[in-house]
Amino acid sequence: MLFEGKTVLVTGSGRGIGREIALTFAREGADIVINYVHNQDPANEVAQEITQLGRRAIIVRANVGNQEAIEKLFSVIQSEFGKLDIFISNAASGFNRPGLQQKISGWEHTINVNARAFLQGTQLAVPLMLKTGRGKIIAITSPGADRVLPDYISVGASKAALNALVRYFAVELAPIGISVNAISPGIVETDALKHFAFMENQQVIENAINQTPAGRLVLPEDVANTAVFLCSEKAEMIRGQVIVVDGGYTLPVSGY
Repeated sequence: MLFEGKTVLVTGSGRGIGREIALTFAREGADIVINYVHNQDPANEVAQEITQLGRRAIIVRANVGNQEAIEKLFSVIQSEFGKLDIFISNAASGFNRPGLQQKISGWEHTINVNARAFLQGTQLAVPLMLKTGRGKIIAITSPGADRVLPDYISVGASKAALNALVRYFAVELAPIGISVNAISPGIVETDALKHFAFMENQQVIENAINQTPAGRLVLPEDVANTAVFLCSEKAEMIRGQVIVVDGGYTLPVSGY
């Protein structure tokens, strides 16, 4: 097993991509810190699956966009495990509307959850990682950081900030044995698609599949497998990179 004896925090791990990442690392021998904010039942189900694999799982409710809540999250990790080997910043939020309709309250919420949480989480994770002398940090970002998606202005800007943080931390933390990278999934087949109005039409999804060279949408396990690779020793020299996992969707230029 790649990560036997390792402790992994996956924020937003009750559902979707975060859930699959947590389970995949558990299958590779890791103990998992499950984080959620709204619905505990899915988090309980993930924890049950992890314990059935013979690994330890703890559940911590925390809104990572709240400074005090994220401090509590890492305090629990300190008391329960005394260390942290891998930090996967997956939790995300945002309000999908045009820029001229974007409310400042929604902007601040989105930035706090998607970017500031990574900044603060990394600051809190590093001391726990130094107890073992090394660590891995991964941020889950979005193509909207670089491309314009419908009604995605606040999330796109927050993910662009997230990508910048990944690059800066990659350079700053490399000398102390901590690697930092990001994964940018394409359209992922999860319940989260329902939150995007332009994805409610089945024809839109079918068009997205047809425009993907790989012939299908990205699955949560595609993202999880990439995270496992980036946290393995085989990826030791990959630093500060945004790894696109989209089946080639963003490669073709439309209109030709």
